[in-house]
Amino acid sequence: MTTQHATHRNRHNLKQRTLPVYLSVEEAAQVMSVSAKTIRRRISDGTIPANQCGRRIIRIRLDELEAAFRRLPCAGL
Repeated sequence: MTTQHATHRNRHNLKQRTLPVYLSVEEAAQVMSVSAKTIRRRISDGTIPANQCGRRIIRIRLDELEAAFRRLPCAGL
């Protein structure tokens, strides 16, 4: 395979791949209708996985946030 074909194929694969959406603590709180303090507590207790970028910036993947706040089944309703 030539380099040109490999480069074209790599570009095509990048277009098909969906990149994850990252949120700040404040954005995550707004999405989930809770306080930023609640989001920080859930990060501290391990309920919500988070990534630290640098010394202070924390980012949370939207899909992992949604998984952490799973819908509870109704009890006989």
